[in-house]
Amino acid sequence: MSQTPRVVVVHRRTEYDELIATHGTRGQAAFFLRGRGRDIAELEERDQRTRQAVAAAAAAVPVDWRRGSVERSDVARFLFAPDDVVVVVGQDGLVANVAKYLDGQPVIGIDPEPGRNAGVLVTHAPRDLGDLLHAVGQVTERTMVRATADDGQVLLALNEVFVGHPSHQTARYELRTPHDQVEAQASSGVLVATGTGATGWCRSVARERHSPLALPAPTERRLVWYVREAWPSPATGASLTEGELDGSDLALTVASDRLVAFGDGIESDALTLTWGQTVRVGRAPTALRLVV
Repeated sequence: MSQTPRVVVVHRRTEYDELIATHGTRGQAAFFLRGRGRDIAELEERDQRTRQAVAAAAAAVPVDWRRGSVERSDVARFLFAPDDVVVVVGQDGLVANVAKYLDGQPVIGIDPEPGRNAGVLVTHAPRDLGDLLHAVGQVTERTMVRATADDGQVLLALNEVFVGHPSHQTARYELRTPHDQVEAQASSGVLVATGTGATGWCRSVARERHSPLALPAPTERRLVWYVREAWPSPATGASLTEGELDGSDLALTVASDRLVAFGDGIESDALTLTWGQTVRVGRAPTALRLVV
């Protein structure tokens, strides 16, 4: 790390900002909410807390350090430097949004609304940032998942990668496990999750089907995969519906006109896969380095 590292504060527009952008003025937004039995004061208070947390984060950066700031919608276009320290102010999902654009930079998660957020990845209060900036070597690594298409497209995610039909119709593909088990399937899609994602979407899938498969812990390198609603037919099977990946990949060869692969629930940032293409999903070579 250079003697004057750069601290990049990542934040997102609040729900109050989004409401004003939609309705034009505070008065119109307040009228819209009042007609639905809601009070804009709640959103204003939360907006103020977030602004105070972002301001406190900026103020905690030592005066001789460089600094930058980026809003969530611009993260994909932002150039992170190797020696940056990334400070994420917001919800856990914002850390996941940022993680796929990083390459080993330490991340500090700041929670602007303690008690409201789950606080799994944003575990620190704004007042602690000054000390944390001098302890960026104390990190825990969170495994990430990668989808790689045979045409060179690559997608990274912190929680999970989903492969399925873009409009949630039946996805048709041939699935190949790391043990070379092969099955043609028709399903609602395939989910491959990390230990971080094991508390979310894949956990609900596991609970619903009463799966005996042990979910990975947050810092485990092991991944798990689930096929959602596999449909047996004369041409498709439903015997390979879950498993583990520990260094190997799960391969899917597309048998639909079009499938997509997206990560962390962000459908707007997806790989497009056409008939005959193969996508491999497994552990990513990079990990999220979360300052603890």
